[in-house]
Amino acid sequence: VQLQASGGGLVQAGGSLRLSCVASGRINGIRARRWYRQAPGKEREWVASIIANGSANYLDSVKGRFTISRDSAKKAVCLQMNNLEPEDTAVYYCNFHTVYTDYWGQGTQVTVSS
Repeated sequence: VQLQASGGGLVQAGGSLRLSCVASGRINGIRARRWYRQAPGKEREWVASIIANGSANYLDSVKGRFTISRDSAKKAVCLQMNNLEPEDTAVYYCNFHTVYTDYWGQGTQVTVSS
């Protein structure tokens, strides 16, 4: 199983990006699809998650700006990021949390200039 993340890039403050993550291979027992990020010199932090019934949760600092969504048929998870701030600069990682294990994508760089 591999998770392929894409959509990162360089954007000015106030801009938008849409991250996507698609899983290849067979994944059973998915409990949640999540996004994490890791800024330079900082620990990886959870950003958002969505579960099977569509219920989503967000890090306080991204509430109202980021939206997580999923496509079960395509085994994908997306993160729409609006009104980006320089503090959002980080490598973003997707994660599929299953009853058996966790799968991680390779990370995609998001850089927000002021």
